[in-house]
Amino acid sequence: MIRYPWAEPPELGKAIEVADGVLWMRLPLPMALDHVNVYALDHGTGWTIIDTGFDSKKTRAIWETILAGPLYGKPVSRVIGTHHHPDHIGLAGWFQDAGAELAMPRTAWLMARMLTLDEQPAYPSQSIEFYKRAGMDDAMLAKRRNDRPFNFADCVHQMPLGFTRLQEGGTIQMGGRRWTIRMGNGHAPEHATFWSEDDNLVIGGDQLLPSISPNIGVYPTEPDADPLAEWLEACERLAPFARTDHLVLGGHKLPFTGLPKRMQQLIENHHGALKRLIVHIADPKRAGDCFKPLFKREIGEGVYGLALVESLAHLNHLHQTGQATRELRDGAYWFQAV
Repeated sequence: MIRYPWAEPPELGKAIEVADGVLWMRLPLPMALDHVNVYALDHGTGWTIIDTGFDSKKTRAIWETILAGPLYGKPVSRVIGTHHHPDHIGLAGWFQDAGAELAMPRTAWLMARMLTLDEQPAYPSQSIEFYKRAGMDDAMLAKRRNDRPFNFADCVHQMPLGFTRLQEGGTIQMGGRRWTIRMGNGHAPEHATFWSEDDNLVIGGDQLLPSISPNIGVYPTEPDADPLAEWLEACERLAPFARTDHLVLGGHKLPFTGLPKRMQQLIENHHGALKRLIVHIADPKRAGDCFKPLFKREIGEGVYGLALVESLAHLNHLHQTGQATRELRDGAYWFQAV
């Protein structure tokens, strides 16, 4: 059974103490998923914070309120980045500029720094070709040809050189506890999760979320990737460590207990989606034709891009596991069940 010990999140600029020396805060995001959870762990003379939110004037102002209020004016001496996505790493460099150490998985740091430096004024031709091959709606594709793309630099503070690497199987001291580091995958490469050796806390980032499944997407940087295989492998590898009493502090939604059940759901949800997709592609389909069987709802413009890359991830998985064929025809990839 999955339970939520807190029915409501903390108000902006305020914190909820979820365990001794562990604070939960929430920051706003300007997107369909309109928030990110961040955490602060007390180590006496300062704080370790887990993830940071976007870099924006609004988020910085909220952090200033948090620093002066719930964090008692004590410095942030260390920032932990669970993974490279901008809602989690946006202000890491800002905290570094103020003297904090940054600790992240190596792949996550390399991805974040590379994408922050790679600012594009228009969609590269390779990206347009990628979206065309995925079967993007013609109107959406035409819009992308003319629009300035989203850039990490829009909402991620410049990241200085230098970080501390977090590795699979390593340990770290935070908030008076010793934590084992276990890496997830699929949603983001080398995604760090933290499992307390001293009590029942787990810090899950976006790898261990309740009620929603994180986006599993294929992008122009690696168009033939199979992140769904990586996601399923990570879930199956992490599942044996899950206990019913674990209090999971995730990157979005509410803290929860019942992690064994949730791990089972996170695996079964995608197996179910793949079964529905196999039926749907009895006749050839492009990724852009597969939203309804995968998501079982209408997909609006605001989340169209995420739906497209997730649809492609599932089709790539079927293709690479021999369950579907792929043919390039009229500029798009058509997938058909074997």
